Formats: sequence, C-alpha cells, structure tokens
Amino acid sequence: MEEKALQKKSYTKVIDYIKKQIVNGDLITGGKLPSERELSDILGVSRNSVREAIRMLDFMGIISSQQGAGNYLTGNFENNLVESMSMMFMLNQITYQQISQLRRALELEALMIAIDNVTDKEIEQFENIISQLENQTEEYNVILDKQLHYNIAAASRNTLIINILRALSEVMDKFIADLRKEILNSEASKDYLHDAHDKMVKSLIIKDKALAFSAINKHFDLIDEELDRMTKNI
Repeated sequence: MEEKALQKKSYTKVIDYIKKQIVNGDLITGGKLPSERELSDILGVSRNSVREAIRMLDFMGIISSQQGAGNYLTGNFENNLVESMSMMFMLNQITYQQISQLRRALELEALMIAIDNVTDKEIEQFENIISQLENQTEEYNVILDKQLHYNIAAASRNTLIINILRALSEVMDKFIADLRKEILNSEASKDYLHDAHDKMVKSLIIKDKALAFSAINKHFDLIDEELDRMTKNI
C-alpha cells in the first residue's frame, strides 16, 4: 500500500512540474517535453513514475507521444472528450436524447456568436455548402452536413464550443452511425432539413438572431424525432 501511495505521489509530481512549465511559459503548444531521463533526474523520481505521468497526459490529450521523437505539448482534448462521453454512454449515465439536447444548446449559442463574428469569406463557404447539398449523393451530403455544422461552430471562435460539439458529434456517429443517412433518405425529411440549414446560413448573412433561433430548433426537432424513432428499434 505504501509503495502504491509513493508511486502515485511520484507521477503526480511529474504532472505538477509540467503544469508549472506551461503556466510559466517555458512549455508552449508544439513544444517538446524533457526526455524521461531528464524528468527523472530533475524531479528525483523513477523512470516508471515518469512513464505513468506521460501515459496519463497522453490519454488526457495534453501531450502527443511520437515514437522515437519524444513527447510534445498538443492540447488536443477532443479525443479525451469522445472517450469520456462514450464511456458515460456505455455505463448508461447519458442518453442519445441528452447528447442531442446539449448539441441543440451549444449549436444555438455557436450560431448566435457566429452571427457577430462571421467573415465574408466564411459566408461564401457556407453558401457553397448549401448549394452543393441539393445536388450531391447521399453519402456526400452526410459529409457536407457535418462540414456545415463544424464551420458554424468554428465561426463562433469559441474553442470550448468547437471541441465539445465535435466530441458530441463523434459520440453520436459512433453509436448511431446512420442517423444522418436515415434523415437524408426521406425526401420530406431531406427538404425539411435543407430548409433548416438554409435558414441557419441566411441568419448569418442578414445577422438575424431570431431566425437563427428558429432554424436551430427546426433542425433539432427533426433530429430528435428521428432519434426517438431509431432508438426505439435498437
């Protein structure tokens, strides 16, 4: 028991050291961490403790371990969010409906913020996606659908919203891979969804937050309706 407590204290020491390096500005995104040997010598802990800390930081998305090249600070938290949410879902702590509810709230906020921040170049990209959505194959429409939602989140310039929405989208796709495809398979649903997307983009162009509110809710009302139907059959 004593040995385990010491091991825990040792790898925590490594993590705290790296946090301090980040706070002090000595380690920035893309920067390389000291080697395992250097960290062991600096902190007076075993190489095993250093490796345990590195594994934890890698899993958390704080660093990226590159074989033969060392460990680098990345701050890529999306994978950790996806894994954490996936585990919560598998343990029945969250449901599809709860994921959709959170996505609705975040996408609405993202669109509202994007209205204030969107550039002319981004609007051109949105208009291009909308024009393509009417004329592509079902598979490509799924890709364009995801791209539209990601671009809106990106236009908000809010890193938290962007990362959480991407993680939520990945979790949903992981467990109901055909949700978007099922919606786009019905002409009525496809037209309804296209109208919601069109109004989302229009709200960005004319900077109309009331229209944005209406468009997001129209979009997620359809998603939730299809989600309820599909989950009843799972």
